[in-house]
Amino acid sequence: QVHLVESGGGLVQAGGSLRLSCAVSANIFRINAGDWYRQAPGKQREFVASITRGGNTNYADSVKDRFTISRGNAKNTMFLQMNSLKTEDTAVYYCNASISDVYTPAGSLELWGQGTQVTVSS
Repeated sequence: QVHLVESGGGLVQAGGSLRLSCAVSANIFRINAGDWYRQAPGKQREFVASITRGGNTNYADSVKDRFTISRGNAKNTMFLQMNSLKTEDTAVYYCNASISDVYTPAGSLELWGQGTQVTVSS
């Protein structure tokens, strides 16, 4: 029953900002590491950003210096802060995360969010 719930997408003008959230549905689980991907209509899904267990981050060149991936203090939510948005950023954004039960941290599950639409107008 545990799953990832995405929110924060919507319509925004070019140059604006949005913050996407990816939350674990059960508080007993924590996010160890995760990624954000996006897919525009008629195009392949592409990598956007990632964060490791240690907090190291990596970004696609197209979003570097504009987007920031992070985890909340409780580590049950992952975020993607998107600034200086461009029309080219329009896509459905998906989160992917490795989560662990706090009582059995050696084990993990990999889950995908349902996707959230981001539309940037000019």
